[in-house]
Order: sequence, then structure tokens, then C-alpha cells
Amino acid sequence: MNVTLLNLPPLVTVDGSGLAAEIEAYLATLPAPVRVPVPYISPLGSTVQPWNAGYPFPQLTLLDRLTRRPARPVPVTASDHLRLVSRYITAVGWVQGAMWDSTGRVCLLGAQTAVLVHGYGTPTTVQTARVQLMETLHATGRPVRSPDEFNDRPTTRQADIHHLLDRAAARALSLGL
Repeated sequence: MNVTLLNLPPLVTVDGSGLAAEIEAYLATLPAPVRVPVPYISPLGSTVQPWNAGYPFPQLTLLDRLTRRPARPVPVTASDHLRLVSRYITAVGWVQGAMWDSTGRVCLLGAQTAVLVHGYGTPTTVQTARVQLMETLHATGRPVRSPDEFNDRPTTRQADIHHLLDRAAARALSLGL
């Protein structure tokens, strides 16, 4: 019988620590894996961002404070306005038949008004955006008197509103508005 085998500790002890120690010793002899840095992507999705993310807040100047007037609006294009309207509807919810309801949900016109009141764009921007909405509605074969009439149709869904806003924003962007 070989004497060196008798002096070795047993591979497996009652609590299994011998096997764990052997595995750890083996893993320590392996070369370190090459780590390739990759961006972290959460398996649970992205974090919730405010509807106006990426746009600066309207800032009060000293003159605004002294005269107690609201801050100047943040200049946005008609395309930006339409995208902000879509994000606002996503954030607060969509309603038909009223500009807003008691829970805070808004229609298309209510969302445009809210974006304007929050300080993004001017009434001219809103008017240009509404013209783009009308042009898009007519170009897609949905002749209506106003975007609000399309909003309040029983067959219109929230997805239809977002699709309309997206197409109108793309149209406005292509026209440089």
C-alpha cells in the first residue's frame, strides 16, 4: 500500500467542505476570464422618465421675478410640440369627449394646452402643429373638421392618437417646422 495516499485528507468530509475546497483550489488555477465591457440593460425595462425629459424647464429671469410674470416659453418646433403632446398623453392618460377629466386624463386638445401652459412653445407653435395634424388626417383619408372631432370618434383609440401625432411630427420635421 502506498504511504502517501494515507496522508492525504479525505476528498469528501461529512459536511462536504473537502469537495468545496478542492473546487476552489482548481478554480484558482484557471486564468481570469477576459471581461468585455457591455452596457447594462435592465431585464425589467427602462426607468420611468417625466414627459418633458430632454427639454429644459422654463427659467424665470430677474425681470420676470420683479414684474411677477411667467417665464418665457422654451422655444420648440412644431415637431417637438407634437412629440411632447404624445408623451404627455402617455404620462397622464387619454380621454374622449372632454378636454380633461377629474383624474387628470386629457384629450388631444387638452394635451396641447397642457404642454403650452407648462411653458413649451407659443400659441403660434400650437397652431402650426394643429395644421400639421389636419394635413395628416386629410392625407391619410380621414377628413374631419378638426383633430378634436377625430379624438372624440367612438372608433378612435389611444394608439390612433399616438400614431397620428407621430406621423404629424415626422411631417412637420420633414418640412422644417
